[in-house]
Amino acid sequence: MDKIKSDLFRYGGIKTISKGKRFPGFHYMYYLRKASKYKKYSILGIFYRLIVRHLSFKYGFQIPVTTSIDEGFYIGHWGTIVINAKVKIGKYCNIAHSTTIGQANRGKLKGYPTIGNKVWIGTGSVVVGNIKIGDNVLIAPNSFVNIDIPNNSLVIGNPAKIIKKKDPTDGYINNIPN
Repeated sequence: MDKIKSDLFRYGGIKTISKGKRFPGFHYMYYLRKASKYKKYSILGIFYRLIVRHLSFKYGFQIPVTTSIDEGFYIGHWGTIVINAKVKIGKYCNIAHSTTIGQANRGKLKGYPTIGNKVWIGTGSVVVGNIKIGDNVLIAPNSFVNIDIPNNSLVIGNPAKIIKKKDPTDGYINNIPN
């Protein structure tokens, strides 16, 4: 399944792009994925990047075209989301509004996060630095994460506290295609 169809399916199993564009998260990601397929200065590259820029202002999403985001990405709500261009995000991840995933500019954590598969990032969370977030991780709302997080973990608070859990994203990461 291609990335656009996989993203679309995450919005309640919707199968048509026209219906999917009713959701701000899919609407933005559709054009972001289209823009990323074309060279920056090609006609279609310029066209899709202009649409992404417009939608960025409209919805409050700052996700550069060059960001590495795997299939099944789900933006739950309209509102401020900032993701650095050098962040890597795995398959079937959810992100909520008022969230930042960015770089640390100095110190031992200087760099950008790498986020695994099936990660749910709650409202108001901040994930920064050269850290690795494992697979099947739930980052609770308003958490500040600047440490590595192992697979199958629940993360809460500021500073982040890790709680090992068998399936923390069960019921949070839905509509994953077979």
